Amino acid sequence: MVGVLPQTNAQFSLIGQLRTRTEIRHGVGNLPVAGSPAAAFTSQRARLTFGYKWDRITFGMAIQDVRVWGQDASTISNADGNRLMIHEAWADVALINRADTTMKFAPIDYLSLKIGRQEMVYDDSRLIGNLDWLQQARRFDAALLKAQHKGWQLDLGTGFNQNTDAFGVSGTYYTPGNVPTSALSTKSVTLAVPAGFIPTATKGGLPVLTSAVGTNGQNQQFKSFTMIYLAHKFNKTKFSALFFNDNFQKYRVDSIGSATNGYVYGRRYDVAGTNSRITYGAMLTGLIGQSLPIAWQAFAYGQGGRDRDGLQLKKAYHYGASLMFQRGPLSIGPGYEVLSGTNDATINAGQTSRFDPLYGTPHKFWGLMDYFYAGTGSPSGGLKDGYLKVKYTGKRLTTSFDAHYFALANTVYNKLPDAAPSAPLAAKLGMEYDLTATYSLNKFTTVEGGYAIMNGTNTLEYTKQGTMNQKDKVGTWAYLMINIRPDFFAANAPKK
Repeated sequence: MVGVLPQTNAQFSLIGQLRTRTEIRHGVGNLPVAGSPAAAFTSQRARLTFGYKWDRITFGMAIQDVRVWGQDASTISNADGNRLMIHEAWADVALINRADTTMKFAPIDYLSLKIGRQEMVYDDSRLIGNLDWLQQARRFDAALLKAQHKGWQLDLGTGFNQNTDAFGVSGTYYTPGNVPTSALSTKSVTLAVPAGFIPTATKGGLPVLTSAVGTNGQNQQFKSFTMIYLAHKFNKTKFSALFFNDNFQKYRVDSIGSATNGYVYGRRYDVAGTNSRITYGAMLTGLIGQSLPIAWQAFAYGQGGRDRDGLQLKKAYHYGASLMFQRGPLSIGPGYEVLSGTNDATINAGQTSRFDPLYGTPHKFWGLMDYFYAGTGSPSGGLKDGYLKVKYTGKRLTTSFDAHYFALANTVYNKLPDAAPSAPLAAKLGMEYDLTATYSLNKFTTVEGGYAIMNGTNTLEYTKQGTMNQKDKVGTWAYLMINIRPDFFAANAPKK
């Protein structure tokens, strides 16, 4: 887009969404306990998105409600609370626009400021995305300065998070969101969790992290961020570069409780300063050929500084490439990517080489069953993913089949008591097979279904859950999703 013509009349949009998803889970995210039954449920998102555009301003707001069927009684009390939230509320104000002759100062083609609660989607959502697969999705409280000039795009973004604006609060200590209000102590007594304290798992009376959970699985928990995104398209090839600096509040290990009631171990976020992480890299995408078009992609990213736990990032990287051969409605192609992890054989204390894929959409890349870089954690040894994708796109029916081979990217030792000293685990994590189909019922309604299988190994069980031979090695998942998105103004518009 090069400039935006001023609007002579205000433009309104009002789009609704009702999305229900019924799932049967037996091993999603982690291998299931041996002999355990499958879980079945239906979740729902209801969303209303309002848009307004006139002259030099664009305004957007999205209100959504997310819940599981039966989660509330048929008549709820005030104590049950609510799940209604503002998913988006932003305004985009044009500051420079060469297409608008009323703006006399126009050194570049276009410049605007987008501020407020908003979704952020860049490139293929690998590192920055709206995570729309989750019913609650993801949004950022941020300000974006967006510039365009002669085909180049430059976005500068920033955000600063705080827990409260209450009187009497000093300093800017920030505790990550979604903090539990209570936790079970070492003596099975439920204790109230004070402000600024996050419980962790306990082992031998000491706090530990059960699995390396990335920032993707912890929602928006940075204290602040700054971002630079640069992109340009050369014929059929697009180049993009990203610089993202996120800062995390420092914490100290602490506990609450007493000898009588037992203790809850955790982290108290009242230490001055932040741990600063830097992610940088570039992506190339393109299309070549005519009789047999080939869509291709290649990317490489690195991370430095310190992670959210204060560990020094040493040679953390993420790279990959893929090809998709297209013949009519059929596409097929291989891909391979690596996310670095910590090598137990060479790493020093206080360091990590684990690449964290920021705030992207892991469900889209590393298997539909969300074993990696989602809220269930991911192996500290990183990930290698070799895959083959097949897709058929018809007028109403779209189907896809993906096969993944997952393996550790770096050496991880078996640290169970009965293991030999410095015994490395086998690299193979497992094979995952994902099959999906989407059918368009009408202009506003689609039906989507899928089935997936994870054929895991003891390495997957150990690196995700800390055990061996206690879980079923095969996980399965099936879902049926109905997505209804009426455009209310379009539905009422007179036919021409």
